[in-house]
Amino acid sequence: MFDDNYLISRLARHAAATPDAPFARSDAQPDISYGTLFDGAQRMAAALVAVGLSPGDRVAVQVEKSLSALELYLGTVLAGGVFLPLNTGYTAEEVAYFLTDATPSVVVCDPAREGDIAPLADAAHLFTLDAVGQGTLAQARPASGTAFPAVPRGADDLAAILYTSGTTGRSKGAMLSHDNLASNSETLVDYWRFTPDDVLIHALPIFHTHGLFVATNVALLSGASVVFLPRFDPDVVLDAMPTATALMGVPTFYTRLLDNPRLTPGLAANMRVFISGSAPMLRDTHEKWQARTGHTVLERYGMTETNMNTSNPYDGERRAGTVGVPLPGVALRIMGDDGTPVDRGEIGVIEVRGPNGFRGYWKMPEKTAEELRPDGWFITGDQATQDADGYITIVGRAKDMVITGGFNVYPKEIEALIDDIAGVRESAVIGVPHPDFGEAVVAVIVAENSALTESDVMAEIGSRLARFKQPKTCILVPELPRNTMGKVQKKALRDSYGNLFS
Repeated sequence: MFDDNYLISRLARHAAATPDAPFARSDAQPDISYGTLFDGAQRMAAALVAVGLSPGDRVAVQVEKSLSALELYLGTVLAGGVFLPLNTGYTAEEVAYFLTDATPSVVVCDPAREGDIAPLADAAHLFTLDAVGQGTLAQARPASGTAFPAVPRGADDLAAILYTSGTTGRSKGAMLSHDNLASNSETLVDYWRFTPDDVLIHALPIFHTHGLFVATNVALLSGASVVFLPRFDPDVVLDAMPTATALMGVPTFYTRLLDNPRLTPGLAANMRVFISGSAPMLRDTHEKWQARTGHTVLERYGMTETNMNTSNPYDGERRAGTVGVPLPGVALRIMGDDGTPVDRGEIGVIEVRGPNGFRGYWKMPEKTAEELRPDGWFITGDQATQDADGYITIVGRAKDMVITGGFNVYPKEIEALIDDIAGVRESAVIGVPHPDFGEAVVAVIVAENSALTESDVMAEIGSRLARFKQPKTCILVPELPRNTMGKVQKKALRDSYGNLFS
């Protein structure tokens, strides 16, 4: 029934072979089996096609994490659509850009957001994801047990568009194909040794590649079950550990778990692997985790555009401060400013190529040409070194990005909003080390006069930016440091305020 749909045919293998096997247990809703999950996905697909979804149409989704949301993801791909998840923290103003740019034919939101989203949906069909009522997908779906023949889609057809912020402030839609997602997750299943015996603690959001295309797809492809948590809560994660085998998280997960006195080697004794990504883990956190639990965290490196590129080995040395070696099938090189590879140990910009590489940016051919070479090499913008054994160490970002709590934030977007505030002459937004979030967003502001306060700035931008993008603090200064060409020297600012949260 699913054989003609490249990605779903792979994700549904265990549902076809062992439909009664457990997929997820959750305190928020009843546990479900693999068969029940894909029954729900088929019903979602039928509802989408019934309102006119055609192959290649986008389905924009801004909903809280739930098993129904996973069924919607699978149902969208099953119906031949392109899944477009949106961060639940985005404001209506931010969502308006994505809907205008992606022109989805279906928009799905939480009931609490319907009033804000409805005026933005334009000609799209708008649904909510609550259980009952008019205008909900639950009401639109056919009865349980309704079979839906998969819409044929090939390896190169789009399965998803994930927006990643641009250095100019305009978000870019990374186009990911069926093969991009399937091939990368299949590699991770093998590399990280996932099997049907695994129980994965799933505490990540599912609007992000980490929670959706790494954690979820790896579980489905391997036949593992998941402890499906609506959000990260240290006590709930620790409650799950004695009967779980794996955890995928961002460094913030691990720092907060280390703060909990319940974390002991005994509590983690059944765990097979702890995986971290989406932001660099401090060496101190790595070493404390090893000392506290007896486990060595497995760090990896990926991007929205490429899924996962490198990983520390499952068997072998996991080196603190590194993101491991290139995954099987992924080619990686570190390039200098002259366009040639640098020597081992020298700093350059990472470029990657492989079946995991995206198909370009949605409706941005010029930006695609800038970052994706004709021969398939993607210029990541991440600066790194590679040692004699092949291990990669990320040392900085050529692109002016801040990673806070595992989420990407580009300063230009925030600077544009701050600079428009009455009383602001100019601003510079930077990331500085933070013990909990990895990096904190900090705004350094030159005011027109002494009347401007930090409260004034936060009041102006608070309702216009997702919370994770908002500065942890605003610093008012007489002037910004500049070089002889007049360019603001952000490195000098990072040096000046690098110990702000230490």
